[in-house]
Amino acid sequence: MKSENVVWHQATVTRQRREKLNGHKSFVLWFTGLSGSGKSTVAHAVEERLHQAGCRTFVFDGDNVRHGLCSDLGFSEEDRRENIRRIGEMTKLFVEAGVIAMTAFISPFRADRKRVRERFAEGDFIEVHCDCSLEVCEARDVKGLYAKARAGLIPNYTGISSPYESPENPEIRLKTDTETLEESVEKVMEYLRERRLLE
Repeated sequence: MKSENVVWHQATVTRQRREKLNGHKSFVLWFTGLSGSGKSTVAHAVEERLHQAGCRTFVFDGDNVRHGLCSDLGFSEEDRRENIRRIGEMTKLFVEAGVIAMTAFISPFRADRKRVRERFAEGDFIEVHCDCSLEVCEARDVKGLYAKARAGLIPNYTGISSPYESPENPEIRLKTDTETLEESVEKVMEYLRERRLLE
């Protein structure tokens, strides 16, 4: 149900002024991939590089967000869509605040990622696919979640009982099952430099 009688308030401090103060452009790096594909690891490593370069950053990690903002949501398809919708709106606010936002969510459905992309201006949404085989993801699974899913103990588990729809044309594709962490991070940084987003 949509709110009524609300009017958008135009602030005098704009995104452009915040970006100028920060000394860099703002955008979202949307990391997507199977559980265990390296999304959080790469996102935080990229954040470290950006932070050392003096950039304003924040990583939205899937597990962390579900402790607060999305603690009322389960893992049904409907709840997963709402989870991604909320994160999309939150990252849009951070981009307006002049921050480089990064997300580490499975975000398994193309339609949901497309809806988030459509909320951003052209070039502000950078999809990063952590492309990793299911076998490698399972081998990395220190929590044993894949094993529980295969045993039927966790329903709707992406890659086992629920699909993961790989991005068809992501801005960046990382082969996180064969690349080193440093190689993946450098790919992201190279893209940002080529796009002149870190001037």
